Amino acid sequence: MFVQIKETAMKEKILEILEKYPEGKPEYLIAILQDIQEAMGYLSREAMEAVSRHTSLTPAKVFGVATFYNQFRFKPLGKYHIQVCRGTACHVLGSATVLEHLEKLIGIKAGDTTRDGLFSLEVVACLGACGLAPVVTVNNVFYASVDQQKIEEIIKTCRHEQNALVEQ
Repeated sequence: MFVQIKETAMKEKILEILEKYPEGKPEYLIAILQDIQEAMGYLSREAMEAVSRHTSLTPAKVFGVATFYNQFRFKPLGKYHIQVCRGTACHVLGSATVLEHLEKLIGIKAGDTTRDGLFSLEVVACLGACGLAPVVTVNNVFYASVDQQKIEEIIKTCRHEQNALVEQ
């Protein structure tokens, strides 16, 4: 029942976004995709099919544009979205080791979301905080000088917060 309600709400939100743009106008494609992703957190297959119908573009064209830009995601993010910087400073100071350890801790590879939806993991080229390297963000909160021990503490804190919410 809950899943059906959630899907209905998502469809309504997508339709609400599409109504802001004139039908049959492919020049609005990127703006529409950005709005849907901002509202939903990612671009679902259903959303891209609705965009295809609205813009009169083929589903392949919509998907081709969406996959061309790395700003678009095709899986829902976890409650705790983790980004690991792999820029030069972070790389030199051990972000590869942090990433490897993090993948083992949460049981997923970069680009995935845990089955329970708690964590998603993304590797980014640079977070622009080279002086704090290696850097990891969790829901856009920056953590500096991250090593294996610090990433364990961060994950433990996230799990503790989640358990506290569940118990309420």
